[in-house]
Amino acid sequence: MQRRFPSLSGYGVTWSANKRVAIVALVITVLLIIAATTAWFTGRSERSQSTNAPSQERSSSPSEAAPKPAAGSGSVPRPPQISEPVAFAKAAAQMLWSYDTRDTDRDRQLAGMGAWMTKETKYADWASVSGQVPDPLLWSRMADQNQHATGTVAEGHYPGAFKQALAEDPSAITEAYIYVVTVNGRQQIEWKKGGGGAEERAVTLAVQCRPSHDCRLAAIAPSVTQ
Repeated sequence: MQRRFPSLSGYGVTWSANKRVAIVALVITVLLIIAATTAWFTGRSERSQSTNAPSQERSSSPSEAAPKPAAGSGSVPRPPQISEPVAFAKAAAQMLWSYDTRDTDRDRQLAGMGAWMTKETKYADWASVSGQVPDPLLWSRMADQNQHATGTVAEGHYPGAFKQALAEDPSAITEAYIYVVTVNGRQQIEWKKGGGGAEERAVTLAVQCRPSHDCRLAAIAPSVTQ
């Protein structure tokens, strides 16, 4: 029986202490100190993995910054020129759920993902994004099996608590223009000799969309909030 390798996005991540404090402070300021929203950015989440997969060690240190975009990022697309939060979050989720170990090594995968990040380091939590990528050994094993995945997006929306807080004080968002968006979709995974499968996916993202600027990814929440 052919072994099934875990998907790229099926890894739990713990936000670094410094970045978590910054995000919590931002959420408290922007979202009127509502407990539900604060929980998105302070909790810990251990996403389920395939029972046959080895555990992943953290792929980045708390102080690690996003790598500079490489000249070629393999199968990772460039961030789109989108200034609407939900549309950008949907594109980001599709990017996170898609990869191809046949033509993209791990370093190029990380560099391609880094291009999606906000350049405002105060709000960027690169550890929460890079933590989605398997460690070098597991990536190598996935490459041995020609593993690749394609993400499709069904819908994206603002979680209820975020919409409520924004309605209560629309001007609160103007400090950092960080929006919380949950995206639901599906990931199709394939590997050599006809192996494959599909899984439902959901992710809650923090995206920064300043006026007259393209949106950028700020962080991935440790748990999904609908």
